[in-house]
Amino acid sequence: MSAETAPRTGALPPLRDLPEAVRGRVVALTARVLPDVARVPPALRKVAGFAPARRARHGRSGISAALEADEEFRDHVAVQVAAIPDDDSGPVERAARAWLVRPEGALDAFEAALDEVASLSAADVATTAQVDALTERLVALQQAERDERARHKAALQKLKDDNADLRRKLGETRTAERGARERADRLADHSSAALDAAAAAAAAAEADARRLRAQVEELRATLQRGRSEGRAERDGASVRARLLLDTVLEATAGLQRELALPSAEGRPADRVEIAEAEQGVRSPVAGLAVTSPALLEQYLALPRAHLVVDGYNVSMTAWASSSLELQRTRLLSALATLVARTRIEVTVVFDAHAGGPRPVVSTPRGVRVVFSPEGVIADDVIREYVAAEPAGRVVVVATSDQQVARDVVAAGARAVAAEALVGLLRR
Repeated sequence: MSAETAPRTGALPPLRDLPEAVRGRVVALTARVLPDVARVPPALRKVAGFAPARRARHGRSGISAALEADEEFRDHVAVQVAAIPDDDSGPVERAARAWLVRPEGALDAFEAALDEVASLSAADVATTAQVDALTERLVALQQAERDERARHKAALQKLKDDNADLRRKLGETRTAERGARERADRLADHSSAALDAAAAAAAAAEADARRLRAQVEELRATLQRGRSEGRAERDGASVRARLLLDTVLEATAGLQRELALPSAEGRPADRVEIAEAEQGVRSPVAGLAVTSPALLEQYLALPRAHLVVDGYNVSMTAWASSSLELQRTRLLSALATLVARTRIEVTVVFDAHAGGPRPVVSTPRGVRVVFSPEGVIADDVIREYVAAEPAGRVVVVATSDQQVARDVVAAGARAVAAEALVGLLRR
């Protein structure tokens, strides 16, 4: 749009219709105040962080579009531009300010400035544009100078602070050095006497060390003699004990031949069945059964151990869903394997006190199978077997009946839970 066709009445023309020089100055003024604008459009936020000269150069199209499309943004820009002193009386500057700030009578001022711009020659316009560019560059250089001065001032202050800190540390170091020298001087005064005392103490310590080494050698020799004498005495005692043992064994064998003593036959448990119905039931006392298969295996590893099994109590624990006949068969088969492995004495007591014919069972080798007589429960038969054993023999009762467990423990036996025996049989 030429100066001759610019509007003379009504509202100010849009930015795109302004002469190139005026339009460029409007963009330059906006770029100058862009960082101070209250609300910057998102498209210009990155441009606002540029240097002033770069803002006008790289953000020209964005600034122009924002000024034309966003009236509120132009108002914010106008507030900031109005605060800039107007030192330039050129017509381009006045026209750009009038278009942005729009004070009262802005249209008249704009048209007057626009007339002056139109009367300028092309050279004048170019010169004005060049002056504007130089002015912007001058502003940028002045801002860069202020920033550089601020950086130099901060660096100078840091150097001053570092210098003060170094002076303080130097003073502290000098004070510490003087103290160290004073202490060194005091130590030097006493060093001669201290060296003499140390030499005397070292000589005394060496003499004590020699005396202690002599005592150690003497004690070592005494200990060696004591060991030799003790070894000889132990050898003599061993010979005497072996001779005495051989004499006792030969005397025992001679006595057995002299009296013609027969070998011991039967076991205490073999005689219980004869009188099991005539024995009374002992009063129970407190007792607890262990549940560890490992502990049960340790019990059975003791010499001449006797395992008494509460038959149905154990079989119901292991095979509750099977019939009584199948339970008996499985239990006896597993116990036969245990006997073959451990060589222990095993007695299994089944409850049959209700009467009727006794079941026919295949008794495994090494396993004693007993059914309680009529009118007698298996618990009482187990108590009789425990009572029949001599004091000191290892008797282990496998049952989960706490009353039976307490009674047999009181009688001197060991009680283990049915779960312990089941766990051992399943290994």
